[in-house]
Amino acid sequence: MLGVCYYPEHWPESRWAEDAAAMAALGITYVRIGEFAWSFMEPRRDAFAWDWLDRAIETLSAAGLKVVLGTPTATPPKWLVDERPEILPADDRGRVLRFGARRHYCFSSPAWWEETQRIVEAMGARYGNHPAVAGWQIDNEYGCHNTVLSYVPHCVPAFRNWLLDRYKTIERLNEAWGTAFWSQTYGGFHEVDLPNLTVTEANPSHLLDYRRFASDQVAVYNRLQAEILRRLSPGRFLAHNFMGFFTEFDHYPLARDLDVVSWDSYPLGHTDQRLPMPAEDKKRWARSGHPDVAAFHHDLCRGMGTARWWVMEQQPGPVNWADFNPAPAKGMVRLWTWEAFAHGAEVVSYFRWRQAPFAQEQMHAGLNRPDGALDQGGEEARQVGEEIAALADSLGKRHQAPVALVFDYEAVWTFEIQPQGRGFNYKDLAHRFYRCLRRLGLDVDILPAGAALDGYALAVVPSLPILRSGAVAALAESDAAVVLGPRSGSKTESFQIPEGLPPGPLRQLIDMQVTRVESLPPAVRDQITWGNKGYSIGLWRERLESAAAETQARFPDGETAILSQGRTHYLGFWPEEDFLTDYLASLAEARGLTVQRLDDALRLRRLGDLTFAFNYGDKPLPAPAPEGSAFVLGGREIAGHDLAVWRKG
Repeated sequence: MLGVCYYPEHWPESRWAEDAAAMAALGITYVRIGEFAWSFMEPRRDAFAWDWLDRAIETLSAAGLKVVLGTPTATPPKWLVDERPEILPADDRGRVLRFGARRHYCFSSPAWWEETQRIVEAMGARYGNHPAVAGWQIDNEYGCHNTVLSYVPHCVPAFRNWLLDRYKTIERLNEAWGTAFWSQTYGGFHEVDLPNLTVTEANPSHLLDYRRFASDQVAVYNRLQAEILRRLSPGRFLAHNFMGFFTEFDHYPLARDLDVVSWDSYPLGHTDQRLPMPAEDKKRWARSGHPDVAAFHHDLCRGMGTARWWVMEQQPGPVNWADFNPAPAKGMVRLWTWEAFAHGAEVVSYFRWRQAPFAQEQMHAGLNRPDGALDQGGEEARQVGEEIAALADSLGKRHQAPVALVFDYEAVWTFEIQPQGRGFNYKDLAHRFYRCLRRLGLDVDILPAGAALDGYALAVVPSLPILRSGAVAALAESDAAVVLGPRSGSKTESFQIPEGLPPGPLRQLIDMQVTRVESLPPAVRDQITWGNKGYSIGLWRERLESAAAETQARFPDGETAILSQGRTHYLGFWPEEDFLTDYLASLAEARGLTVQRLDDALRLRRLGDLTFAFNYGDKPLPAPAPEGSAFVLGGREIAGHDLAVWRKG
């Protein structure tokens, strides 16, 4: 199904019925409203003004549309900020951030929790059983604009209480943090401050625990709203919209309190802003988005553990927030929509119905232009709405891929705190493994560390520096071939080098040690030899030693680059894509998987008995469909920025 984001408060009420009818005619089913409208719902304390929202919901319902109602906590109104300024966050310099944009609250503010409970209970009491309200979106884009970490005075007692609950005694904290170094020993939890405004880098264990604390605060805050809405609005789904390549909090625990995991898909902005990429690649994919940017997040959402996932905001045209904001190539909005469905999305919802001609996002496109005319994205959404019927019986289903990729938010924080070399970017490393697998024509499930790996032929762990017992057990109990990337098992849970050296508890799977590491500047290149072929490497190298594991590849000086023991393989370097593609192809084929080396603009995805092929390039490509396949969409030649869908004959 299709959806759209709509802001009735932006438009004259005389347009609402016309807009609703046009949405239904376009093939839209769900409409998200209300997530930024607190000042309209409550223009002053306890003076609720629901009449306009009542009429907006009724107007949408009369057109046959279902409403996703957003709680408006992403935008506290000015009167509330003036009354209770203690809700405001502060940056890492201790500067309080003011009203005038959005997300101006601190997750640790007791006053903010009180105000959140008050507005959510008021909304739940008013609309919780409304027949047109199908579900709720809690807040909007948690953490956007760097608002997960806050450094205001009330964060201090909250953090100290979190530490007390975690460590119980100050002696345990001192041991875990290694406070003997630089005379940092604490005499009590009351002495522990926030890890900002230090002369040089703060203790890495302190920093990591503050990241964990802040992440937990987001999840607990979300749970506050979820519990209210489950009580007041039974039978309605609860959702939140995550962001692309955003890792400031751990999404997996928060998702456990949701029914629908969703994300906001802006492939062009994410390609431009969020992922390290050579300038030539950014140029090539400027109007299509990189072929593995949106798909990565589709698979990440699908692996969050809920039965349902959506794209809550799909880019329909140029955005306003990237360094550069090109328009999508003709056909790409349709392609992005179908790609989400191919990965199992239940709903793709476009942001937004009409481009607003005012305020911060006036340059951000919608399905319609500011003058009300349907834009290119709207035309492509209409086409998808017409095409859905041909595939309706096959969409929205779950399909286990043959390959699992473990993605870990704590790994991001660990390498950001102490990268040991500029350029060691966990997100880039994880995405590198993912895109190499996709270029081999393989479907991938993205899972948290510790998830069951039953039924997977290949389990890829780009890096997992901190390994808890559940993650080790999942890898050990699986029948999959396991590939471990550099720095896996390199830290304890308290951010120390493990006893017996890395890879720590992974030695249960592969009996080896990492005895030295080095980060390489851009001008220094090294090489490995694997399969009688040489591959250039850079950035990172490890010294691997083992009396039990088999050496699979070496550096020019004869030192080991890859070790294998049984099903487990360890890479002691930062892998380049040419090597990684060849190596993963070899492992996949050895496990009986069919590998298809695709054109770098072509990607495949299976859903039940359907195969989808997406051409991100601007030149036609042949569809890699077996003879006798029945095409449901497209045909044997896939035009640029187009797709094909077939069933085997």
